[in-house]
Amino acid sequence: MEYTKRRNLNRGYMKLDAWQRGMDLFEMAYRLGAAVADFKLRSQFTDSAQSVSANVAEGYGRRTLPEYLPFLYTAKGSLAEALTRGCGLWRVQLISDADFESFDQLHYEVENKLLALISSIEANPSAPIRPLGGSVRARP
Repeated sequence: MEYTKRRNLNRGYMKLDAWQRGMDLFEMAYRLGAAVADFKLRSQFTDSAQSVSANVAEGYGRRTLPEYLPFLYTAKGSLAEALTRGCGLWRVQLISDADFESFDQLHYEVENKLLALISSIEANPSAPIRPLGGSVRARP
């Protein structure tokens, strides 16, 4: 999915698979959370999922690797929180088995893409920031 036609160096994060699939995770969490009546619980679930792509973007915007990596680690922490919230909603039967399985599959994909992005940056800390491994893909 193309989010904007406007391009510049600072918007390169939009080409990253970790960011794109993180946006998909947020969309899924938002849809699954819509059935949760408790505002705080719904908000914590959707906020943690949304925080993943937001931290990838914010770190990218810092433009230096020493500033970028902590944001990627924060995104990784937000991923763990989103999964924990999803597990809780599933355990109390606010998310169906099938919906939780779909969420878990997408979460796992985002997690692996984020871990690969972190590893590639840590392996080459002197490289300039650019969309590493970021292929543009069609929206599922």
